[in-house]
Amino acid sequence: MAHESTLDATLLSLLACPQDKGPLQLVRTESGASVLYNPRLRRAYPVDNGIPVLLIDEAREVADTEHEFFTAQS
Repeated sequence: MAHESTLDATLLSLLACPQDKGPLQLVRTESGASVLYNPRLRRAYPVDNGIPVLLIDEAREVADTEHEFFTAQS
């Protein structure tokens, strides 16, 4: 498995959800993959080899238990 680099804090502060234009949180899934998470809409955007994929069609819905896991990280 390829190592995912973390996103630069400056870049992270500039990124916004394409759907509601609000801030995103960089979190790790239980499997260790990085995602950009919008807790307001409960949508997770993938980070592919350190590159955020901020396409609405690529985001996935997050269930209650995963939402709790993500919000506990921030």
